[in-house]
Amino acid sequence: MIDILREIGMIDRALDSIANIEFKQIDLARGQYLYVVRIYEHPGIISEQLSNLIKVDRTTIARAVKKLEKNGFIERKSDPTNKKIKRLYVTQKGKEIYPFIIRENQFSNREALKGFSEKEAQQVHDYLVRIRKNIDGDWDTVKHGGKRQY
Repeated sequence: MIDILREIGMIDRALDSIANIEFKQIDLARGQYLYVVRIYEHPGIISEQLSNLIKVDRTTIARAVKKLEKNGFIERKSDPTNKKIKRLYVTQKGKEIYPFIIRENQFSNREALKGFSEKEAQQVHDYLVRIRKNIDGDWDTVKHGGKRQY
């Protein structure tokens, strides 16, 4: 069987390493750019939704949110109808770095797809979406304490 997940992992780690080095200049620590982008794109999102969106556990979300809030990139606000619910928003500082993060992402996409036709790039995208959807069920099961059947 072809091990595509190894290739996907190497691509992910390489791009994550590059981004982490480049984002030091805007005071973002390892992997934090992803949270800022998703909160910017989904203002008022709650932690559980963010967890599902980026596929990390709630503890990781809580740690990242706390750090980003401390560093002034995001803020938590109480929901107007239920004060127990905390909604996440980017601050002005977060809004100012968003274009830089998106430029880096667009550049990385162009680099990754060099030599691909538009049709091939769309096929890669479609295949990766299918792969992610195949994994979503397992992620949700394990996240809620279940076990996968090997």
